Amino acid sequence: MPRERIALVGIGKIARDQHVPALAASPDWELAATVSRSGTVEGVEAFTDFAAMLEARPDIGTVSLCLPPQPRYPYAEAAIRAGRHVMLEKPPGQTLAEVHCLRALADAFGVSLYATWHSRMAAAVAPAKAWLAGRVVTSARIVWREDVRKWHPGQDWVFEPGGMGVFDPGINALSILTEILPHTGHVTGAELEFPANRDTPIAARLRFSENITADFDWRQEGPQTWDIEIETDAGPCALRLGGNRFEVAGRDVAGEESIMGEYPALYARMAELVRGSQSEVDLAPMVHVADALTLGRRVVTDPFHF
Repeated sequence: MPRERIALVGIGKIARDQHVPALAASPDWELAATVSRSGTVEGVEAFTDFAAMLEARPDIGTVSLCLPPQPRYPYAEAAIRAGRHVMLEKPPGQTLAEVHCLRALADAFGVSLYATWHSRMAAAVAPAKAWLAGRVVTSARIVWREDVRKWHPGQDWVFEPGGMGVFDPGINALSILTEILPHTGHVTGAELEFPANRDTPIAARLRFSENITADFDWRQEGPQTWDIEIETDAGPCALRLGGNRFEVAGRDVAGEESIMGEYPALYARMAELVRGSQSEVDLAPMVHVADALTLGRRVVTDPFHF
């Protein structure tokens, strides 16, 4: 089958590291245009104005938005109103209400909307979900600590309102948790550490109703930690490396070391949704973040500078 044309909007770090290679290898998609003020992809038609791209390229039926969450809504709205299918980088918006509005708009215009969670496509998530099915989970503990300077170098938007701070990576853990466990309960309390000079937290500790805790921190240097440890009636298991390795009782049983399969899987799923005239908009991970920001006790910590 011929590949469908897609436009990539926002040529920043995540687009260059993940989206562009995934599209280049995809049997479903042809990267036909980019829209960005600061980057291009060699050999691909480049625009700096989104409206101009929509007008000039009616042959492009799908738009993938890699912009930060703060400016994303008007781009998504314009694409949907122009009859284009839309794929959203995580988190899908600044607020839950924004994404609910986009879902209703996509339904009204008969296009597909896909709110992606790339960590759900990690190599060991599906095996972990299958192993946990039918077992009783007694507790779970998330430890998700990484270095913001490595993953978001100089990107001040993550500390601005709508940028989510440490929940930008933390929501990846929550996307896995809500995928592999049938019941995650709800957030019952949180402690949020805000740098004195920033508007979003750099660390967070969450408590859930189902004996689940989460420890997120954006200040870890050296080796990064992306672990979910679970106790069950059949013994302990753990997802490590951001969901790419699954252990049962300390023994590796599934997964791999690479994260490079996540974005190709997202684009394969987007192709399925478009072909089936469907949308997929699961907001469960974002609900937990919103609740943590509502319930969280604010603690002021040292200023942070890139």
